[in-house]
Amino acid sequence: MSVRKIYVQGEEVLTKKAHPVTKFDHKLHILLDDMKDTLIKAEGAGLAAPQVGILRRVIVVSDGETITELVNPEIIATQGEQNGLEGCLSVPQKYGIVKRPQIVTVKAQDRNGYPFTMTGQDLLARAFCHEIDHLNGILYTEYVDRLFTPEEVQNMAEEEA
Repeated sequence: MSVRKIYVQGEEVLTKKAHPVTKFDHKLHILLDDMKDTLIKAEGAGLAAPQVGILRRVIVVSDGETITELVNPEIIATQGEQNGLEGCLSVPQKYGIVKRPQIVTVKAQDRNGYPFTMTGQDLLARAFCHEIDHLNGILYTEYVDRLFTPEEVQNMAEEEA
């Protein structure tokens, strides 16, 4: 297990559509383990395989306590709406307001190929959408009117307090 390089906006791999996983083997397990290590080190909410240079439909998301692995994830249901600040490990030090569903249900496979469904709300719903967008070559910056710096985000938080 190791921490991998996170590719940043402007690198071609982030604009390509990822391929479905068909082999649930040791190589996939290493990728998933490395992605979890990378996510923990980067202190992120989610990470998609294209962000570490691998064009496979694999994501890991954190709810703050548990990191869930999703292979070949698909959104099968959404409910409600939320507007919130979003950032990305591949777009460092930039944030934007993005509209996402409040509740999202995904179907996916685990590291051994077994199917499951999972529902997330609030931040987890946002993470599902954000990371699945990465699998389709889409960055959250395509949804924002403007990007904010960390200083601007801090000022916005202070004004709300």
